[in-house]
This record gives sequence, structure tokens and C-alpha cells, in this order.
Amino acid sequence: MRLKSISLFIVVIFMFVNVHAQYKKTNILVFSKTAGYRHKSIPAGIKLLTKMAGNNNWEVSFSEDSNDFTIDNLSKFDVLVFLNTTGDVLNDHQQVALQKYFAKGKGYVGIHAASDTEMKWNWYSEMVGAKFKGHPKIQPAKLMIHKSCNHPAIKDFNEIENFTDEWYNFVDPVGKHVTVLATLDESSYEGDKMGINHPISWYHHYDGGRVFYTGLGHRVEAINDKRFYKHLEGGIQWAAGLKEDHKLSKKWNNLLEGDPYKNWDVFMGVPHASVTGLDNVDPKSNGKKGIPLGLNNDPKNVFSFETIKGEQVLHISGEIYGALTSKKEYKNYHLKMEFKWGEKIWEPRIDKPRDSGILYHCTGPYRKFWNVWMASQEMQVQEGDVGDYYGLSNVGIDIPSALVDDKKGLDYKRGATLNKFSKIEKGRPAHCDKGFDNENAHGEWNTLELICYEGTSLHIVNGKVVMALFNSRYQNSEKEFLPLEKGRIQIQSEAAEVYYKNIVIKSIKKIPNRYKKSILK
Repeated sequence: MRLKSISLFIVVIFMFVNVHAQYKKTNILVFSKTAGYRHKSIPAGIKLLTKMAGNNNWEVSFSEDSNDFTIDNLSKFDVLVFLNTTGDVLNDHQQVALQKYFAKGKGYVGIHAASDTEMKWNWYSEMVGAKFKGHPKIQPAKLMIHKSCNHPAIKDFNEIENFTDEWYNFVDPVGKHVTVLATLDESSYEGDKMGINHPISWYHHYDGGRVFYTGLGHRVEAINDKRFYKHLEGGIQWAAGLKEDHKLSKKWNNLLEGDPYKNWDVFMGVPHASVTGLDNVDPKSNGKKGIPLGLNNDPKNVFSFETIKGEQVLHISGEIYGALTSKKEYKNYHLKMEFKWGEKIWEPRIDKPRDSGILYHCTGPYRKFWNVWMASQEMQVQEGDVGDYYGLSNVGIDIPSALVDDKKGLDYKRGATLNKFSKIEKGRPAHCDKGFDNENAHGEWNTLELICYEGTSLHIVNGKVVMALFNSRYQNSEKEFLPLEKGRIQIQSEAAEVYYKNIVIKSIKKIPNRYKKSILK
């Protein structure tokens, strides 16, 4: 009886710990410091957010003290709300703290004048998505709502909504890395206009964090509008990771269909010293150290979308290290695509096999690995090594593997000992060879498939599982290992010309039956 009682006690404690972790309160910091124009609606915004926090069982704190921007303090919060901030409100050290906050995978919500803040800091403007320029007088306008986004911030909106507020124009077109939720119909109001497509609310992933921005919120009446409450609540819920921005279909979704930049961003790394036709290339650059070209800055058109024989094809020249990165995060999915090698190769890999790669469960900021790629698991795409595993940065995974012949490294082997692979776990390799080679001859198309379900993934080449991987994880800043089961997808440019087509993805609720034998450890 005593043993049963102890066992029951342990079970109860375990359940309590899990329930406590599951229902940990979302912690929000609302920052409303102004170093320029001060909006009269700030008190109304504080009142609204206090009410919203109570309704959602959130913890909320309010501050106008920039000294609160330390790494340790910001780490306590899940979402940072900039409520009509204006001007330069952060010093250099505080800016670094904000960037490190983002790198931890946290959330940011910008309200109205958040785009009129830190105007001289390019990182901040790119993070928000736009930089304030001016506005006409306060007046009604028609908002076109992009309902197809399925984002919680617009869930309760109609396709057309009429609001009265102060309508911001921006210095440049809104960054193409954002996904637009609402666009102003410029024909519906008078005065200064952008004269181009005019987004007013959007969201995106940036430097490891989640960003939601709304241009609404100048007037007290706008803050108190019930629709604004739902709009802001949904934005905070998404930024906190409490709600998702999309539901992946069970049917195949073509990620190259229509405008490919609807689904993808480009991040370009550091040009190698051999790259010509660009200004300020470091003559000593090895392609890793230095300042990356950055987000959606691809002056050499390393990534291009072409129509070849009636098919939409992604052409990667390979000239500069870079990544085509999905705008969305994915979990529990089946990804499928075709690839073939081109002919061009570039420094610093002139004498090495042609190389690319599919990075998955990508998290954190760009530049984490070789100053260009995110922390991620990799399905290798390299001549003779298609399907190998690499761990990039602070990730780990377990693979059934063994020493084969006289090779130094481990090869995947179904049923073998489950070995740990990690870039940061001491004494562990970060690379495992596939079980066998199933790549077609040079110049022929190959079919790649990646199946990810919970912590398990399968690397499939031309219909054959060449590797099964288990217990995907990452190490956080507190040195704790946590499950890594979702993230963005990156397709690499790595000094070789390569073509991809028919990039499709669908959701799964389990490992497909046809691959069940492959996951036997």
C-alpha cells in the first residue's frame, strides 16, 4: 500500500508540474515612452491593455523608463508592446538588449506611432516593417482586410471595414518581408497619400521574434472601438505564441504558386572576396565573416524565380551564401520538392562537391551559422551526400547509427544504437551520413521529401528513406535543452548552381503508414 501511495503522490506531483507549466501566465511589458509627439490616447491604451490582461489572465507591466531595457529584465516578458512611442527612446546598450530579447524568440507588438520611433536605427525600422513619413487630417477611410491570412488579429473583421483615425504614410514601401493584414483604400479619403499599395497592419517573423504592427490607435475613440480591442488582442496572442497565423491544409500547398515572395524571404550573407560587380566587397573575405547583405537584398539575383518549359522553377546561382526562407513556421508536415544541379560553382568551394541544403525547424535570428543561416536541423543536399544530417548552431537530435567499414564518422543504420548528434553537446558529432546513396546522375531531377512529426523526421531521397531522426531539440540561453518541433524552412545557396521546382507542403497527423517501418529505432 505504501508503494502505491508513493507512486500516486509522484503522479499527482508530475501532473501538477505539467499543468502549472501549461498554464504559465503570459507576461507583457507595455512601453509608452515618448521623445517626440505624445499621443493623448496613451492613457486610453493603458486602460484597454489593463482590461485585456485581466480578461486573458495575463500579467502586464507598464513602463516609460528606458532603463528597464536590460537583457535580464526583458527576458521576464513574453511580449513587448510599444504603445505610441515616439522618437529616440533607447541608448546603444538598450538597443542591444532589445535585439537579444528578439533572439530568444519573444514577441513584439507596435501600435500606431511605434513606426515613428528610433527612426535612425535601421534594425528597428526593418523590424517594425516601415518608417513613418506623415499623414493627412483625421478622417474616415476604408480598410481592405486580407481575410485569407487567417490571422487572429483580423479574425473578427469583415472583408471591408470603415474606421476613422489618423492614416500614416511611410517613407518607403512597407517591407516585402511582412505579411499584410489590412490595406488602406486611398480612394476613400483625402489629403496626402503614398500613391502605391498602402498597408496599414501586418505581421512577420524577424530576427528570431514575432512582430505584429497596426497603424490604428491614434485617437481615443479608435482605441475604444470594440473592433480595435479584438484586433490588438489577436495580435498579442499571436506575438506570444498563443495562437497561430495559419492552418496548414491536409492537401498539398504549392509554395511557388503565384507570387513566390508571398511565401518566401531572401537573406543574403557576406560576399566572398571573389564576387565581382558589387561595391565594398572585402578583398580578404572568406564568405563567412563580415557584414551580410541582409534581408531581401539580393543585388546579384542569386535567388530567382523562372518559368522553364511552363513550370515555375527556383534558380539558385550559388554565387553568394544565402537562404530562401519561408515567411511562416511549420509543424507536423510533409515537404516535397524536386531538385537538380546546374553547372556553375563558386569560391570558396571550387574544388568541393556541389552543395545546397534544406534547413528545417529554423529558429532564432539570421546570421547564427556562418553569418547567414538560422539555427536548424539540416537535410543535406550535396553531390554524393544527399540526405545526410547536419546540426547548425544550438540544436541536437538522436539518430540510429554505427561505424561502417573504416570510416571515421557514423552512418545511419536502422535498428542501431541511438546516438546523440549536436554542434554544442560536448563530445558529440554534428554530422551523420545517410544510410545509402539514392541520388540520380548529375543533371537529372531528384525528388526530396522531408517528413516532420513531433520530434521525429525522415529524410527521403527519390522515394527511399535514407535517414530517420528522433528527439529534435535545441539549447536555450539558460543552457536547457527543449523540444524543437517547429520552425521556418530555409533553402541554401552554398556556392553551387541548383534548381528546385514543385515545392509543396501539407499537414500530417502522424507518420504516414508507408514509412512506419523506417522509424523503428
